[in-house]
This record gives sequence, C-alpha cells and structure tokens, in this order.
Amino acid sequence: MSLSMEQKQAMVAEVSGVLAGSQVAILAEYRGLTVAQMTDLRAKARKSGVYVRVVKNTLVRRAVAGSPFECLTDQLIGPLAFAASKDPVAVAKLLVDFAKDNDKLRVTTGSMGGRLISGAELQALARLPSREVLLSILLGTMRAPVQKFVQTLNEVPAKFVRTLAAVRDQKQAAA
Repeated sequence: MSLSMEQKQAMVAEVSGVLAGSQVAILAEYRGLTVAQMTDLRAKARKSGVYVRVVKNTLVRRAVAGSPFECLTDQLIGPLAFAASKDPVAVAKLLVDFAKDNDKLRVTTGSMGGRLISGAELQALARLPSREVLLSILLGTMRAPVQKFVQTLNEVPAKFVRTLAAVRDQKQAAA
C-alpha cells in the first residue's frame, strides 16, 4: 500500500527530527528477517533508546538532505533498516549484537560526524563500553588525585599519633 503525500511528509519530518538529536545513523540490510525477528529488534531498540525504522530510501534521502548525515545518500540501496541514536555506542552495539544472533541482518554502513563509517569501524564502536561506564571511569580518574591528596594529608597526623603511642609504650615498658 502506498503512502499519501501527507504520510510521506510526516515520515520525512519524523526522521529529520530524530536525526536532529542524533550523533550517529546506521543502515542495516534486513532482507530475510522474519516479522518476529524485526519485532524483537524493535523491542530491544526501544529499551536501549535507539530509533529503528524501515523507511523508504527516497524518504530517507529527503530527510538526510542538508544534515550532517547527507553522506548516507549514496548508500541507500536495497531494503534497509534505518537506526539512529544520541548514543553512538548504544546503536552500534544493538545492531552488531543482533546481527551476531541473526545472520540475515547485515550492518552495512553508518554516518557520524559528517563522515561515513565502515562496517569494521561500526564493529569497533560496538566494542566500546557504554556511556555510563565511560562516565564512571572518567569520574574515578578525576577523583583519584583528590583522594590521594586527602590520604597524604591524613598521613601526617596519623604518623604523629603512632609516634606518640610508641613513646608512651616505651615509657611504660621502662617503668
């Protein structure tokens, strides 16, 4: 069933809106996936905060025109699922992990920062830790010097107290 002009305009507006708030967009060939597998992919995408949609390539071309994702225009060939997210690692991890379990899904290419990303680069992106893990590592790294400084400052009075205790013990032993 073909879409009306209003539906097409709404779809282009929806994809453009998603792209405006996204850092990465990925294309995946879904030929051969069952409806149940696509439903499973969409459910996992919703949990991860990733936008996944099967959209006509002509509508995606219109949506990416004039955006940093315009480099995807030449890659829009064949039946493709379109995925986008604010978190580049989340979308790459979702699609790459799903492709491991479902060999019919093939992650073809993506765009981030105005340039194309190859399949190998997407694999590397998927192996990165999640945003939350990276933030906790950064926080731990930032906290370490302050924590060490406090330990060093605390060591001076602690050493003084230990010295006094040793002198007290020595006097008690002598008496």
